[in-house]
Amino acid sequence: MTATGGENARIADELREAAALLQAQGANPYRIAAYRKAADTVARLDRPVREIFEEGGREGLDALPGVGAGIAAAIAEMVITGRWSQLERLRGSVEPEGLFQSVPGIGPELARAIHDTLHVDTLEALEAAAHDGRLEGVAGVGARRSAAIRAALASMLGRRLPRAGRPAAAPSVEAVLAVDDEYRTKDAAGKLPKIAPKRFNPTGEAWLPVLHAERGGRHFTALYSNTARAHELGRTRDWVVVYYYGDDHVEGQLTVVTETRGPLAGKRVVRGRERECLEHYGREGGVA
Repeated sequence: MTATGGENARIADELREAAALLQAQGANPYRIAAYRKAADTVARLDRPVREIFEEGGREGLDALPGVGAGIAAAIAEMVITGRWSQLERLRGSVEPEGLFQSVPGIGPELARAIHDTLHVDTLEALEAAAHDGRLEGVAGVGARRSAAIRAALASMLGRRLPRAGRPAAAPSVEAVLAVDDEYRTKDAAGKLPKIAPKRFNPTGEAWLPVLHAERGGRHFTALYSNTARAHELGRTRDWVVVYYYGDDHVEGQLTVVTETRGPLAGKRVVRGRERECLEHYGREGGVA
């Protein structure tokens, strides 16, 4: 097998592995079928997928039969970095700090600070944070450094339109809080499959529960945060990272925590959307 054929085969195999893990973890059959269909497309290509990406960026990958924006981004990540963070997350082996260090201008300390502050673990999510201002809130990152990282990511990811391929709109706080509640309730009842994360887990215990759910036409995946900061603060059973996907499989993510101060103290809150949460609880009569 040629090196080129090997890369196409590797990417097809990883798409199929993601489908198998999603199936084992109880995800929606539509998501499972989409990854398998994309895998078949990549496996049957008569030219290197890398060549398609280099010529047309993610738009070129998106145009392949059965691929679409979200899976195109996944294939681009595999071509650029040789790894796929979403698959590593499903395996329990994700190490975002290493991935972020593939971006020019990001060293080990900044990579950890980004992950611990923003709870992002993909290049797509990092680029979104660089565009919407969240990256500038990370210690050591100002406007100039954020702009440099944004430019590096745009070059790496082969994006022609800077804001293409993003989730059109984040889900409502009601939907995210409902997924968070379902996740924690089912975990407490022992009703969720568990994976053994590679990070901060020297015994190899399968302790991290995973939920795949569907609400309002969106697909969701929820897991407790397995960041260094969550472990340092003892919040690994409190902070929940909620990933969401539309039918195009473009991924977004939000974090839900228990607020410790102010009018929302004691309430489950979506980070960055505190005002909407205040309105949500106000409608419920739960905030004075």
